[in-house]
Amino acid sequence: MNLNELAKMHPKDVRELIRKGKVDAPTSGMSEGYLQANLAILPKKYAYDFLLFAQRNPKPCPILEVLDEGSPLTKIMADGADIRTDVPRYRVYKNGEYVEEVKDLKDIWQDDFVTFVIGCSFSFEKAMLEADVPVRHIEDKHNVPMYITNIETEPAGMFHGKTVVSMRPIPYKDVVKATTVTARFPDTHGAPIHIGDPSIIGIKNVDEPDFGERSEIREGEVPVFWACGVTPQAVAMASKPEIMITHAPGHMLILDKKDAYVSVF
Repeated sequence: MNLNELAKMHPKDVRELIRKGKVDAPTSGMSEGYLQANLAILPKKYAYDFLLFAQRNPKPCPILEVLDEGSPLTKIMADGADIRTDVPRYRVYKNGEYVEEVKDLKDIWQDDFVTFVIGCSFSFEKAMLEADVPVRHIEDKHNVPMYITNIETEPAGMFHGKTVVSMRPIPYKDVVKATTVTARFPDTHGAPIHIGDPSIIGIKNVDEPDFGERSEIREGEVPVFWACGVTPQAVAMASKPEIMITHAPGHMLILDKKDAYVSVF
C-alpha cells in the first residue's frame, strides 16, 4: 500500500494495518489532516518527574494525553488505540542505553507502565502544504532529519538532557510563512526554535542527522528547526531510568483528532 492511499485513510484503519504488520514505515503523510503523536512510556515511579519535566519543557514535550497506570488504551485522543501495537516501531532504553527496536510491546508490557502521548510536528505539515510551503521529507519520501542540539532542557526530578530538533529546508521567501503557519499549533511544537546556521545550536554537520534521514538543502533554502518529540529519547540516555520505551523516530501513533483540534486560530 502506497503513501497516497494511506494519506486518504482514517487513522483507525491505518492503525489496524500497523497492528497487523502491513505498514512498517515512518508515518509522515499518513491519514492526512489528523494528529500524530510521540510516545514516552515509563514505570509509575518515574511518572510524576516526567510529567513535571514535560510541563517545564512544553516546546519539545507538549502533552496531549496521559494514560492510566497499566492501561495501553487511549481514551481522549483516539478511540481505544493500543499503545502496545499501533505504532510501526518502538525503541527500548534501559539504564540510559538503547537496547532494541521492536514492532510491538506485547512481550515487554508492564502493569505499572504510564504512557505519555506527546504532540508531533508531523501534525502541522498539512497546514504547511496548504500554505504552499514545501515539506522536503514528504516530497522525497523519507524520514525527517532530527538532531541532538546544545540546547539544555529545564530539568525536573531525575530528568534532564538536550533538546532534539527536526529540520525542514524552507525557501527563504517562505520562512516567515512557515513560522506563522506552525505557530498555530503549540501542542504539536509550534513555531521553530531556530532558523539558519546549524552550528549555533550545536549541530556540526546538518547532512548527518542523529535520527531520521538527510534532507537536501537546495540553493535559496534555509534550514529551519522545530523542537521535536524525540527529545525524551535523548533525555532517557542522559537520565538513565531503568526502562523507558518510546516510538522509533518518525514512527508515530496516529490519532483520531484532526489537526484543527490543537490549532489556536
